Amino acid sequence: MTRDVRVAVFRPDDERMAEAVELLDSLGAAPVPDPMLAVEPTGAVPDGADDVPDPDIVVLTSKTGVELLADAGWSPGEATLVCIGPRTAAAARDAGWTVDVVPEEYTSSGLVETLADEVDGRRVEVARSDHGSDVLLDGLRDAGADVHETVLYRLVRPEGSGQSTVMAAGGELDAVCFTSSLTVANFLDAADERGVREEAVAGLNRAVVGVIGDPTRETAEGYGVRVDVVPENATFEELATEVVETAAPTYHE
Repeated sequence: MTRDVRVAVFRPDDERMAEAVELLDSLGAAPVPDPMLAVEPTGAVPDGADDVPDPDIVVLTSKTGVELLADAGWSPGEATLVCIGPRTAAAARDAGWTVDVVPEEYTSSGLVETLADEVDGRRVEVARSDHGSDVLLDGLRDAGADVHETVLYRLVRPEGSGQSTVMAAGGELDAVCFTSSLTVANFLDAADERGVREEAVAGLNRAVVGVIGDPTRETAEGYGVRVDVVPENATFEELATEVVETAAPTYHE
């Protein structure tokens, strides 16, 4: 008799986790929610300093960042607004802003590729979390941009997270969905706290491991975790769907 594929998911404990659980349910999987990220707003906004000139281009890299800026009453003004993907763009439009650019590839490298020919000599504001990739800042600077970064929020591991690490160590997970390099690192930190890191990594390597993009893949592989699924588009829906499809034929009881 087949059983539902048990899939651990590590999104923040808000509507993103609720949507992830609902999606996995709809795919016939058994979700194992274990939030590995929590948002701590900094209160900063891009134009918060008198000595910082208005940007020509504003880059937003998450729905969370958009919502924090909108709640603070900020707007992009006359700047060209760039959003990393459709979810971020939809939140920006909901805030009443005009989105000018969304890259074809929803990653830092995709943003750099899209903007490389447009930023020489221009001021670019990047507003994001404290764990943003240097790929974006370095790539824009290499293309000639004057780059300023505003950290809108910090990402921390919630207290008590990590029960999925024990399940992985005990062979009780069939698959996992890592949505950022930080979720990988926090998962392993939680395993360390429980004294099961080596066993948890071994458990992941017996399961189907899905990651949302190449930077997360590189992080996981750097920790000795084999990656099985990297969706073409960096969306959770594609990630979850491919992970379940990959894992489903494998597990029976």
